[in-house]
Amino acid sequence: MTPPETPKDGSAAHGTRSPAVSVSASETPARSLPQPQPVVIAKRRDFLAAARARRQGTKGMMVQGRKRRSDEPVGVGIRMGFTCSKKVGNAVARNRAKRRLREVARMILPIHGRSGWDYVLIGRAGGTADRPFEDLKNDLIYALKKIHGK
Repeated sequence: MTPPETPKDGSAAHGTRSPAVSVSASETPARSLPQPQPVVIAKRRDFLAAARARRQGTKGMMVQGRKRRSDEPVGVGIRMGFTCSKKVGNAVARNRAKRRLREVARMILPIHGRSGWDYVLIGRAGGTADRPFEDLKNDLIYALKKIHGK
């Protein structure tokens, strides 16, 4: 399927706006250096270690963070894990909450997280799935500042 062509006279079929859009290089956001994406924690022992570490609660989530010891793999960079209990709801509600947490972590952790740290984000009943996305991002930034400041 080919995209529709813009009329030669500059007028679109419905109104005067053209459906074609161009973006110049000056309008695209500039990034200094590509940030490495965090690695997902999958082992139970890593979740248990994070549960014994620092934690900070917000309206949208609970964040657990710990600096890895010297005998653990530090070269991995940032590691993150996600969990939701059955208090959050049925499987559909838990998966929705975890998807939102994953997206927030993908956006925030490379900027505000620290290399050599593990973070576990825990969904809250009625908070994670219903909270506005911008508020979830601000919650994670707040929690990371508190965890790193202790």
